[in-house]
Amino acid sequence: MANTKILIVDDDVNICELLRIYLEKEGFEAAVETDGLKAVSVFNSFNPDLVLLDIMLPHLDGWQICREIRKDSQTPIIMITAKGETFDKVLGLELGADDYITKPFETKEVIARVKAVLRRSATTTVATETVKEVSYDKLTINLTNYELTVDGKSIDTPPKELELIFHLASNPNRVYTRDQLLDEVWGFEYYGDSRTVDVHVKRLREKLEGVSDKWELKTVWGVGYKFETK
Repeated sequence: MANTKILIVDDDVNICELLRIYLEKEGFEAAVETDGLKAVSVFNSFNPDLVLLDIMLPHLDGWQICREIRKDSQTPIIMITAKGETFDKVLGLELGADDYITKPFETKEVIARVKAVLRRSATTTVATETVKEVSYDKLTINLTNYELTVDGKSIDTPPKELELIFHLASNPNRVYTRDQLLDEVWGFEYYGDSRTVDVHVKRLREKLEGVSDKWELKTVWGVGYKFETK
């Protein structure tokens, strides 16, 4: 974990300091910011490998910061939600967050999630060097350049959505449970939440539904999902 940089963004100074101490004990380099507006510029100057991002912040909230980061960067983001409400979690995931943590949290859980997301990010980087793309009628998923082409048009797609459809389309007609997808696409192991998968499938369907009658992103009720070819 040497030289791996974590940016902590939270308006609670005590939480920031606690997370900084524990992260540095694990060998990470940590930076702290309590102001939402300043957090964007700190992100650009510090260039972290992962961001721990609170939602309720002065001047810019966590959702706005997530949007700003995702305009130019795919750096992993773990959202910190105060209430753990489904709406907060789902919105964070839809904006491109990689995971979420609910307050109050155990520091050991935070460290475990940070390591899991970083492992997944590193694995994806290695995989893109060898895996190129998969294509079907009116659909091309390129994991090297992170591009989704639908009916000849490039569609702006968050990285986790693209990784999910690539994984399913690379194994056509195979049914995956939500837990399998969390493990194989997100690398969450038991840290994940099946709602994560449902949100990403919903967003993919908005992009893919009705494009071709030769394939379909299909729900297998009571089991999970599959990319069905006909």
